[in-house]
Amino acid sequence: MATQSVIHPIGQSQPAAVIPFSKPAPAAISQVDLEEAILFKRFAREAQEKLEAKETELRAKLEAGAAIEDGVHTARLKESFRKNVSWKDVVIRLADRLKLNGESYCEKVLASTKPSRTVSLVVE
Repeated sequence: MATQSVIHPIGQSQPAAVIPFSKPAPAAISQVDLEEAILFKRFAREAQEKLEAKETELRAKLEAGAAIEDGVHTARLKESFRKNVSWKDVVIRLADRLKLNGESYCEKVLASTKPSRTVSLVVE
């Protein structure tokens, strides 16, 4: 038994149709989700307040010279220093030395600086 090939002539073909797929709508945000976020925020705020109170208490005890009980945990006061130069003040002083208008230059720098975008979630 012999096999046969069938050759079809190709004419001008129609352009392929593009069918856009729509994105499914995102699920609705429920009131339960919002309530959970509010509760977590409150719990976090309360925990932060308790932590700050405990750290203040421990710091006061350490500054007063309290000994630390033997065990796996330790506490100490770490002191560090940092210099933070205000660029605007430096530029104004330098411009004044050069007989320039430092305030005007700083205003131009601030006006030409593009603000960075931040997005935060507010749940009330």
